[in-house]
Amino acid sequence: MADNSFSDGVPSDFVEAAKSASKTEKLTDQVMQNPGVLAALQERLDNAPHTPSSYIETLPKAVKRRINALKQIQVRCAHIEAKFHEEVHDLERKYAALYQPLFDERREFITGNVEPTSDMESEWHSENEEEEKLAADRKNKVVITEKAAATAEEPNPKGIPEFWFTIFRNVDMLSELVQEYDEPILKHLQDIKFHFQPNDCFANSVLTKTCKMKSEPGKADPFSFAGPEIMDCDGCTIDWKKGKNVTVKTIKKKQKRKGPGTARTITKQVSNESFFNFFNPLKASGDRESLDKDSEFVLASDFEIGHFFREQIVPQAVLYFAGEALEDDDNFDEGEEEEDELEGDKEGEDEDEVEINPNKEPSQPTGCRDSGPVGRGLSLCRMRHNPVDSAYSI
Repeated sequence: MADNSFSDGVPSDFVEAAKSASKTEKLTDQVMQNPGVLAALQERLDNAPHTPSSYIETLPKAVKRRINALKQIQVRCAHIEAKFHEEVHDLERKYAALYQPLFDERREFITGNVEPTSDMESEWHSENEEEEKLAADRKNKVVITEKAAATAEEPNPKGIPEFWFTIFRNVDMLSELVQEYDEPILKHLQDIKFHFQPNDCFANSVLTKTCKMKSEPGKADPFSFAGPEIMDCDGCTIDWKKGKNVTVKTIKKKQKRKGPGTARTITKQVSNESFFNFFNPLKASGDRESLDKDSEFVLASDFEIGHFFREQIVPQAVLYFAGEALEDDDNFDEGEEEEDELEGDKEGEDEDEVEINPNKEPSQPTGCRDSGPVGRGLSLCRMRHNPVDSAYSI
């Protein structure tokens, strides 16, 4: 039961609290008069971290107004930078139109629809031409008869066979995306706009992909603007023929139950590593903030792949085909890869999985190379732009 006694009309518990507060105040006064204690407190204050925001709060109002004015200037700078990127994009479009007739002529030579019309058009003088000529002359003197016979029997295939597939094989960034079961399909690639010859795997003659970009500062955080930002990607539906879809595989799952009874075996289709996942991009749904770090990485990596296509492969294709172009390692920074373990069923069942992939030939190994991030990218040719968004399309 609570003590409700009073002293001179004042509750006793209130009196005790006042006495305690008085003792604490006296003790505090005694401590603060101690030079050693004061020195220790001052040292702690001097070493306390001072954040920029805490410093700003200590400034006079007049200074804060000037700082706010500087922020307004910074926002205007961000909008000027956005305009710069917009005009650069328009300039790229202008020169892309000038390049296109040359790329069309290149395609005609590659496919064999057109032949060089003169020796001048088909000759190329290398830096080591004199040394090569002397070596060829010496060889001719020794094997002139054999060479004549070989020349008579030399095959003359149409165009430049497997031109684009050879580029995929020569460039590390691209070869890492291509699985063994992708290779027969890519050998049908006629143009880097992803025009395909008729093949046994899908009915499409053209595969497309569009990457949507935003090139203006956000209203909520304009200071974070650092140039155009990838917002979303649209791929295309590949019309796979029956049993030929290399982007999926069938696995057989053996489930061992804890209780009595025989193990159950089920089969299901799961996604499979393939270059052609490039045309089935991650959907951001217009809300980049909702993406997790892995999704952000995939989206950014895919942008780098598409950008590499457009900036390097398209304009310098013959150099990559001949192995004369040096690949810049900074173009694509492949992050550390982690293996995700499959979780068992909630009931704690043990599962054994066996892959059943009808797309693979019996001679092909069941394993496949790690292809890295696949699925998203920038465009190669057609480009559309407005002051807010730009779209690059393969």
